[in-house]
Amino acid sequence: MSFAAYKMMHCPTGIENCASGFITHSRADVVPQISPIQTDDLDSEWPARREMGPIPNLIVTAANVLEVYIVRVQEEVRREPKGNVEPKRGGLMDGVAGASLELACHYRLHGNIETMEVLSVGGAEASRKRDSITLTFKDAKISVLEYDDSIHGLRISSLHCFEGPEWLHLKRGREQFARGPLVKVDPQGRCGGVLVYDLQMIILKATQAGSGLVGEDDALGSGGAVAARIESSYMMTLRDLDMRHVKDFTFVHGYIEPVMVILHERELTWAGCVSWKHHTCMISALSISTTLKQHPLIWSAANLPHDAYKLLAVPSPIGGVLVFGANTIHYHSQSASCALALNSYAVSHDSSQEMPRSSFNVELDAAYATWLLSDVALLSTKTGELLLLTLVYDGRVVQRLDLSKSKASVLSSGITTIGNSLFFLASRLGDSMLVQFSCGSGVSMLSSNLKEEVGDIEGDAPSAKRLRRSPSDALQDMLSGEELSLFGSTPNKTESAQKTFSFAVRDSLINVGPLKDFSYGLRINADANATGIAKQSNYELVCCSGHGKNGSLCVLRQSVRPEVITEVELPGCKGIWTVYHKNTRSHNTDSSKLADDDDEYHAYLIISLEARTMVLETADLLSEVTESVDYYVQGKTLAAGNLFGRRRVIQVYERGARILDGSFMTQDVSFGASNSESSSGSENAVVSSVSIADPYVLLRMSDGSIRLLFGDPTTCTVSVTTPSFESSKISVCASSKKSVSACTLYHDKGPDPWLRKTRTDAWLSTGVGEAIDGTDGAVQDHGDIYCVVCYENGSLEMFDTPNFSCVFSVEKFMSGKSHLVDTLVEEVDGGSGELTNQGRKDNLQSMKVVELAMQRWSGQYSRPFLFGILSDGTILCYHAYFYEGSDGTTKVEDSASAQGPVGVNGTNASRLRNLRFLRVPLDIYAREEISSGSHSQRITIFKNIGGYQGFFLLGSRPAWVMELRERLRVHPQLCDGSIVAFTVLHNVNCNHGLIYVTSQGVLKICQLPSDSSYDNYWPVQKIPLKATPHQVTYYAEKNLYPLIVSVPVLKPLNQVISSLGDQDQQTENQNLGSDEQNRFYTIDEFEIRIMEPDKSGGPWQTKATIPMQSSENALTVRMVTLLNTETKENETLLAIGTAYVQGEDVAARGRVLLFSLGKITDSSQPLVSEVYSKELKGAISALASLQGHLLIASGPKIILHKWTGSELNGIAFFDAPPLHAVSLNIVKNFILIGDIHTSIYFLNWKEQGAQLSLLAKDFGSLDCFATEFLIDGSTLSLMVSDDQKNIQIFYYAPKMSESWKGQKLLSRAEFHVGAHVTKFLRLQMLSTASSDRTGTGPSSDKTNRFALLFGTLDGSIGCIAPVDEITFRRLQSLQKKLVDSVPHVAGLNPKAFRQFRSNGKAHRPGPDSIVDCELLCHYEMLRLEEQLEIAHQVGTTRSQILSNLIDLSIGTSFL
Repeated sequence: MSFAAYKMMHCPTGIENCASGFITHSRADVVPQISPIQTDDLDSEWPARREMGPIPNLIVTAANVLEVYIVRVQEEVRREPKGNVEPKRGGLMDGVAGASLELACHYRLHGNIETMEVLSVGGAEASRKRDSITLTFKDAKISVLEYDDSIHGLRISSLHCFEGPEWLHLKRGREQFARGPLVKVDPQGRCGGVLVYDLQMIILKATQAGSGLVGEDDALGSGGAVAARIESSYMMTLRDLDMRHVKDFTFVHGYIEPVMVILHERELTWAGCVSWKHHTCMISALSISTTLKQHPLIWSAANLPHDAYKLLAVPSPIGGVLVFGANTIHYHSQSASCALALNSYAVSHDSSQEMPRSSFNVELDAAYATWLLSDVALLSTKTGELLLLTLVYDGRVVQRLDLSKSKASVLSSGITTIGNSLFFLASRLGDSMLVQFSCGSGVSMLSSNLKEEVGDIEGDAPSAKRLRRSPSDALQDMLSGEELSLFGSTPNKTESAQKTFSFAVRDSLINVGPLKDFSYGLRINADANATGIAKQSNYELVCCSGHGKNGSLCVLRQSVRPEVITEVELPGCKGIWTVYHKNTRSHNTDSSKLADDDDEYHAYLIISLEARTMVLETADLLSEVTESVDYYVQGKTLAAGNLFGRRRVIQVYERGARILDGSFMTQDVSFGASNSESSSGSENAVVSSVSIADPYVLLRMSDGSIRLLFGDPTTCTVSVTTPSFESSKISVCASSKKSVSACTLYHDKGPDPWLRKTRTDAWLSTGVGEAIDGTDGAVQDHGDIYCVVCYENGSLEMFDTPNFSCVFSVEKFMSGKSHLVDTLVEEVDGGSGELTNQGRKDNLQSMKVVELAMQRWSGQYSRPFLFGILSDGTILCYHAYFYEGSDGTTKVEDSASAQGPVGVNGTNASRLRNLRFLRVPLDIYAREEISSGSHSQRITIFKNIGGYQGFFLLGSRPAWVMELRERLRVHPQLCDGSIVAFTVLHNVNCNHGLIYVTSQGVLKICQLPSDSSYDNYWPVQKIPLKATPHQVTYYAEKNLYPLIVSVPVLKPLNQVISSLGDQDQQTENQNLGSDEQNRFYTIDEFEIRIMEPDKSGGPWQTKATIPMQSSENALTVRMVTLLNTETKENETLLAIGTAYVQGEDVAARGRVLLFSLGKITDSSQPLVSEVYSKELKGAISALASLQGHLLIASGPKIILHKWTGSELNGIAFFDAPPLHAVSLNIVKNFILIGDIHTSIYFLNWKEQGAQLSLLAKDFGSLDCFATEFLIDGSTLSLMVSDDQKNIQIFYYAPKMSESWKGQKLLSRAEFHVGAHVTKFLRLQMLSTASSDRTGTGPSSDKTNRFALLFGTLDGSIGCIAPVDEITFRRLQSLQKKLVDSVPHVAGLNPKAFRQFRSNGKAHRPGPDSIVDCELLCHYEMLRLEEQLEIAHQVGTTRSQILSNLIDLSIGTSFL
């Protein structure tokens, strides 16, 4: 019996839903939009510039991933900027220089999000309240989430589930439903509606603001803002209202009670009877009374076209609803209606009256829409065009609809307006975009005079109301309605005609989906001699992704492979540092000094060897200057850096430090015994770790004490002090006798130091005032420096540097709590009970924090990260956030006085009481046990390597951690094995590059590859094709990628009809009207492109194309190795299988084509020459080479051919019930066929009798997507994925009785992936050291183990890896424990999510033999005590579990 683990390696990126709302802040907070520099330009430009107003959050979902973004807007900067700000994407518009998305929170849910809406709060309190996110999941689950400031994340506010036996009657006996639940909310936030099971409407009643006055004030006073909540829910059956086929519904604006408009079809029609039964849809408006639970019909409109599919509510003051059909747009309100025909297929209900036509033809099926202004909607069509729909409104009724073309854009899956000048285009097929728009006519509302008048009524800036699409109350609508009717209709017509919009793309989110197929090939800079894990870094995944004009090749590489500029042998290296030095450095003005800082070249490279130090000059050439400088070169260096604004260099060695000005020493400091406790042992204490933050240097000595070198900027000298921890008698680790296990300095840089905001007395000392107090002008933008210390017992404290008063302390930092709160603030319930009994406590005693780092990278809104490495190799990562507690002040005073009168007013007053830290998961498997000896620093922070910032993690499995959009992206670097030293280098020959030294003693000077984008789960390079890629294969000898692409081409209708091939239709062709003959129709034209990767990493070249015939589709392309029976030699050929698509009247045909790829001698272009082509019956949908023969699936036949060098001759066939083979896989002489409808077939080829024989098949019906063999040692299993997003593993066991004498394949495992798996790739797993150590079985079993890498239509990549039984049992019992002990986002159950979905078909459940690493990865995020407790309950140890998980990670690090 074989077991497997499912692991997601690259999360989904194709965005399916997007919405905007005030989630992390309310409308009244202006937090996300502090303009960087506001000079007096606001008054001068007030009339012309359009104010942004408060900007809501953007919420996006991709399969099971939920992300909330903050939109950061950068206004135009008038003064000379600090530093060189590179111009933002998109140029200037409306005084805005740029806008970008910053991640607020990211969750991976145990369930795919079907639909999402934002529940907002209406009424008078709206500006102070926040919105909530409503998510729906199949079949009928609804979760309402709100943002909680205190935990800096989302929490559940209510859950509603209508599944299970007590709700079975809602299905009315049906098992299959075309779509999941659909949620919509009332624009004023009074209620929401969810359509489940096609005909059941769930009404969610929101809690009404102002219902309990006292409670309202309490909640607001307690610091946390109140978000919209759901009070109760009830059910209404639409069938009782005589609705049978509901297509869409929405809530409309401008009524006193919520009004729901439902689009439904009274009786269905179909293509055959559309000519006489075409207006079958209608809309009904119901007034929803949530208190009485009644829903009377107030108006309706019938005779809408049968292809109407979507409703869009028109905002106030107009009101009403737009109905979108494929060929028409209708507007309906209670009093008026009008329509617009979009093309010649549009017919009015009674063909007497003529519908107004739009000026151009367009088809509007599958469009998405949002409102830019209250009367202009933006539509995104299925071809990616943006259209503007204007409602021409005269104050009483909508007179007509105007449609105009705008720019072309990405093929979208959703669109939402963010605030009043941005919108977001979500896409599953391409990159999603954040776009700023500007209304060009200067008339931003309906008429310019209206603006002032409405402004007066609102008593607010005119922009604030335009942002919110919901009216504050009904009165507002009436007033603005009155105003409008006074102006009459003539000026409006002219104005709507001149409304022009300009757009600027501001930001984009990378998407690699949908992955239709991929191929595994060598990288350009592959290293042929690499072995083991480093060899994996030679490969890349070339994926077919996107569609139509968004089609592209995505080159994915899991690991980073730097481009080497030069390398030298350098054995025994311990560390490297680069330092700056300028002789002419003077006190020139700050701004220009800062501007040069980033581009200043490094001056010296200091290399520490075991017993000496080398110094190199980093000018044009690296030349050694060790003899001619005053650096300490007799022993190893521990650290080097710059002090005093880069005017001096400090070099720290074991017994002292030197201050140098360039190459001359200005001061030498030696560390003797510390003054305070001069015990016998402390004389021989040496420095063991160093942290430099100008002008301080913090040293940790080997005896656990710390020293501070305190610099004086005026004289450029330092003095040594031993800090005394007077401060924290309150916290547990009060005594200074505690030895320090790790410490670091954190420089909170100006001009706006972040931590200063979190002080208790932040309102007393505004940042500016404090900054000017500095000794001289240079200190002005230095910010504050803090010292972060971790003690042997695992607690952490932060100190102010010069006077060492404790400002923040945490008791058990080591245990990795999910949130860190200052001990004084921590609530009474915060203290965690001691879970562990004595036996497991000893396990904790040996663990300690061995390294700390704290860093805030550049970026206006960036917040600091805190990193800690434990002695067992665990890396803790925390992100700081600001939370102002409700009644924190009193609590602090109480706790302080309770402890005794220790500096109640002195030290306490300036604690960072509002500082909190949130633990962030790092997908890192670089855990290393620290030996009892000294720990070398592993974290090296970099500010600019190739334009990226983050840190590099040294060790045996090094990794890059890049900080992008306030999130950490982890990219391992496998190519050189273990790395012992790393530093940045910026000089003439190496622009913003890096130097690292491998454990083999090779020093490499490199640059980061610039062609990849690192703001993704894996580094990705996108090569646009402007066509849809379908399948790709790899030709290793010449490093070529042949791929199938299809380009949509417009053709006249008469050409299309004639190509369908039947002679009888030629006569009909003459009967077409002249306008119909000129009608164009889109046809996909196929070709094979042969692409070659560019050597320098640029765009790929197309080396050759092979066009297909007209109406011929290429279905499969493969490189095959065939044995030429004449010459007895193997030939590698390109095989292509095609099919003619000519309608249902023509018998299916297809061609098989063989091409040879060879190089001509005189030119380097590979020559593609056709060797063979043959037409066969049936579509040729799959090809494979089987032991030198060619196996072809043509229609229902599987035929094996031999190759004579000039033609293919059939030698065996298998005539089976397969309808259409979607995949063929071959191992030795075994064949696996996946069929589009009848599951999988397992065949065997026997050379002797030349026969293909069926061994076994799966008797169930299954719509296969992809198949592959799974090999675990000597066990062969068959893997298949299906259209219900499941995977199943089958096996062949003829001796088992239930296999019906071997005819039936038996189920080994089944699992719900939650995404359509389109391709499996079999890759050999790496043998890991620990599995060899345990020696569980014969080693051959371990080596012959293959995992399956798979790609999905959501853009996610995962793998299924075989595991041995003992590991499986251990992880499975851990998984069962974690279902209950981990709090799951949105209340979803991981066990339910992973159950096989059969969509109502009979299915016998198979064994549960796959563990889910998506759930297991939560184990490391638990507190250390809980980890030990759970491991104990499971009957194993924490280290055993972690080593199993790491082995799995290493074994599957394929790229």
